[in-house]
Amino acid sequence: MSAELESLPRIVEESLAWARARNYEGVDPYDALNSPFATALSLGTRFGRIALTQLLRRSPINLRPLLGIRPGANPKALGLFLESLVKLDRHEECDALVRRLADLRSPASGSAWGYNFPWQNRFQLLPRWTPTIVNAAFIGNALLDHYDATGSQLALDLALSIPDFLLNDLNRECFDDDSFCFSYTPLDENYVHNANLLGAALLARLAVQYGVDRALDPALCALRYSAKRQRPDGSWFYAERKEQRWIDSFHTGFNLEAIRRFLKLGLAPELAEPYKRGVRFYAENFFLEDGAPKYYADRFYLVDVHAPAEAIYFFAGEGAEYRDLTDRVLRWFLTHMRDKASGAFYFRRKGRFAIKIPYMRWSQAWALRGLIEYSRANPRR
Repeated sequence: MSAELESLPRIVEESLAWARARNYEGVDPYDALNSPFATALSLGTRFGRIALTQLLRRSPINLRPLLGIRPGANPKALGLFLESLVKLDRHEECDALVRRLADLRSPASGSAWGYNFPWQNRFQLLPRWTPTIVNAAFIGNALLDHYDATGSQLALDLALSIPDFLLNDLNRECFDDDSFCFSYTPLDENYVHNANLLGAALLARLAVQYGVDRALDPALCALRYSAKRQRPDGSWFYAERKEQRWIDSFHTGFNLEAIRRFLKLGLAPELAEPYKRGVRFYAENFFLEDGAPKYYADRFYLVDVHAPAEAIYFFAGEGAEYRDLTDRVLRWFLTHMRDKASGAFYFRRKGRFAIKIPYMRWSQAWALRGLIEYSRANPRR
């Protein structure tokens, strides 16, 4: 076993200590519009807001202190840390995170969470705290994990009201009588496969394991929408709009992670073979021989921390068949994307160039999620 894998428990503790020391709060690649100068710098235009966000996201120097952007608590980060801490049996810390998540809910029909910054996407400006289906899915599963481990009534109550948000507030794109796609937020009509599948998988879990019967049919309808659009090679476009037809690493992982949950719940057995085809595509198209993860299926481009973190998480759950791949990705990740002095993880790397700004949600929370899942799947390694 390599030195990196031998020292994994220590690495997890160091990385967790780094996040805990900052109360799980930090800056984000997309928080440019939190600057009090954002309106002036962007000229109040869509193009200006995108340009300002991209400037901060791509800069290797953290310009946020100059622009008055302060670290903050991002609900999605708290949800991801909650998922990890449950697996480490840190229940007192989990209780504190659940209380914070209760306080950070966005206005919605049920429990829902957004980001602690406004963000301009390709189509519109979304205000701070706009709730998203992706946040609901990851936070919801973490809340249910905590309830299963401890019986926390607050965690269960929060999770059980999430369907009110998903089913009542989100828009839907329908093409036939038996399927539809959930929108990303209540304010848009952006229909994205990974978001749709993650939300559907949470609904399925609530229906099968917690008796939320009204959630089952919508879960299966949303699943069918994306299952029908899986490509013959096992891949998915990010979304079906012409300008969103790229195939990337970590969103492929999210799609498969969601479908795996359906299968483990005993639902949609007809997707067992398409799922295996998707896993093979993921394994065969996104990694170099040394374990370096590609961003896109058809070219290397750069390494975003999400790509190795999600790959480690996903393939750790696929057993011995993919253990060699998982180990190679993990070794590459710990060698090339970690600040050994602080325990923080880099945002992006391309060759020798790296953006080393330690983002709490985008980097640290996702990295820990992958490392802890690997440790649970390989307790003797």
